[in-house]
Amino acid sequence: MADREGGGRISINDALTDDGLRAVLERIGREVDRDTFGLVCKRWLHIQSTERRVLRARAGPAMLRRMADRFTGLVELDLSQSASRSFFPGVTDSDLGVIAAGFRWLRVLNLRECKGVTDAGMISLGTGLKMLECLDVSCCRKVTDKGLVAVTLGCSNLKSLCLVNCKLVTDKLLEALSKNCHHLEELGLAGCVKITDSGLSILGDGCKHIKSLDVSKCSKISDIGVSRVVKVCSSLKTLKLSDCGNITDNSIILLSQSCKNIETLVIGGCHNVSDESIRSLALTCGHSLKVLRMEWCLKITDLSLSSVLQNCTNLIALDVGCCDHVTDSAFEALGVRGTSDLRVLRVSNCPRITVSGIDSILQFCKSLEYLDVRSCLHVTEHSCQLAGLHFPQDCKVNFTGSLSESDKLEEMYF
Repeated sequence: MADREGGGRISINDALTDDGLRAVLERIGREVDRDTFGLVCKRWLHIQSTERRVLRARAGPAMLRRMADRFTGLVELDLSQSASRSFFPGVTDSDLGVIAAGFRWLRVLNLRECKGVTDAGMISLGTGLKMLECLDVSCCRKVTDKGLVAVTLGCSNLKSLCLVNCKLVTDKLLEALSKNCHHLEELGLAGCVKITDSGLSILGDGCKHIKSLDVSKCSKISDIGVSRVVKVCSSLKTLKLSDCGNITDNSIILLSQSCKNIETLVIGGCHNVSDESIRSLALTCGHSLKVLRMEWCLKITDLSLSSVLQNCTNLIALDVGCCDHVTDSAFEALGVRGTSDLRVLRVSNCPRITVSGIDSILQFCKSLEYLDVRSCLHVTEHSCQLAGLHFPQDCKVNFTGSLSESDKLEEMYF
């Protein structure tokens, strides 16, 4: 209560208009504090609810209807589940029907690992969510072209579509995206094993503004499809091709020529990629490249790695694990530049790396946060201690463990 001029007291609710309360709410940063704002009274709760834009929830149809009535301005809804804790059926098609009818302004919807969702639910979204821009249905393995084509028809403003491990998806979806979603910028198809070069070529005909493409583990993809995309999508910044065994130097050379601002390239397991294309990449895109992952690229040698370390001035994450031709000599290139901003480095299972190479890394990589030397025969915790190596205070060094296990810090970059 505040003092009223001339005596008496005045309630803050009498003094502040709704617009004034909204201005106060806008200045509250932490979500927990914004929730506390709504506990003052019903009026403040109503304002807090209508101004809420992002919500993460787990709810059935009845609760979703109440949420739609309360959070009328919601633009982002996260119903995703953890892979290790997902429950069946979780979100269902009937839930999606409620979402499509009640959250008309929704722009971002995350349904990752919602295993109960089928084409019927996708059709509901395509019918009701005309403003939708970002959709993640990764690991929703019942979803097929039929439902997703309906999404492309109804959601022409779609900018991001993530379909990791949706194994029933085929080139028909890529054709629909090409026809209907010309604003698409991000497409995740990792593990969509039915996708072929034909689909990627058709995609490039209509989606020319793609900035991020992930076709990892798509075994039917080759230089033909990738080349078509990189030719027409000059704004491409992220390309992931892990375990695409048909990719050769041709794709990487064309990438360096067409996409001058590429920032992230993942080619782990592309056995046919060699020094020729990586040197071309380093010389042409050295100013932009930040993340390079090429573990199990067995043709990579010191020649191309030295070029990467010398020319890629903004590189922050590098993976050359299991590249058995890489030696200590490659890291001498770091001395040419003097310092490096490298934060994450994986040299696991590189049998020719010794403590001498690690010493070179430590001399010039003062910002290193994570170093993976697992299964390096000549690099152990004991040998590093004997050599008197001093790691950065905040750097995590991984000496032991299975190569199949990843660290949360490296996952942030790769």
